[in-house]
Amino acid sequence: MGKRIAVVLAAGKGTRMQSEMPKVLFPVLGRPMIEYVLDALREVGVEKIICVVGYRSDDVKSALSGAEDLVFVEQTEQLGTGHAVQMCLNELNSIDGSVVVLAGDSPLVQSSSLTELFEAFESEGHACLLGTLKRDDPTGLGRIVRDADGTFEGIVEQKDATPEQREITEVNMSTYVFDAPRLVDALSRLTNDNAQGEYYLTDCPQILKGMGYKVDALPVLKACEAHSINSREQLAEVERVMTEIGYNKN
Repeated sequence: MGKRIAVVLAAGKGTRMQSEMPKVLFPVLGRPMIEYVLDALREVGVEKIICVVGYRSDDVKSALSGAEDLVFVEQTEQLGTGHAVQMCLNELNSIDGSVVVLAGDSPLVQSSSLTELFEAFESEGHACLLGTLKRDDPTGLGRIVRDADGTFEGIVEQKDATPEQREITEVNMSTYVFDAPRLVDALSRLTNDNAQGEYYLTDCPQILKGMGYKVDALPVLKACEAHSINSREQLAEVERVMTEIGYNKN
């Protein structure tokens, strides 16, 4: 097994939280939400965590100071998820191993899901493997499109989906494992040729597939992992779910 590295996206302000606090520092059951993500990564043997910070970056760095496995990189402009990971290129260029990319506002990420994802990735020679989820109501989420044989074809966002594609229940949850050199290659090929003028990480799997590399999606994520936090209402819901599951405050 090669090195396991993580990129955690933690640069956002979280405007809907109605606070000046960086979103990833909002307490969930008494702890900053990002700490649950970091815990899950450490539990699956991630050796180095690259944390992408932006809004009030000094606050995030200060809150997480003292962790020897953490490296911070700055995203001074918010130009999309792909741009955020591009900021990590200096850290990724020399790595030979697997890189998991996930959001810092998803405290319900499960180490058991990450283990399944890493093990499948490392045993089957993927360039990219997406962790996905099947939802009865996929409204608003990117759909995982497969061909008649079940082979991964790509991710289609809700706004771009045909009526048939909107019926797909397997959805993208922004959890990816990449082969590090292949990720670096894909990032160099990203463009911002879209209505928002941003660089999207969701384009990287399609880029790698187009280059002939093995790309797939695996629906290993659990229902609770569908909960991310973008508002105080969602924060309350996550706390409710975590209490039901049995998380504690320590």
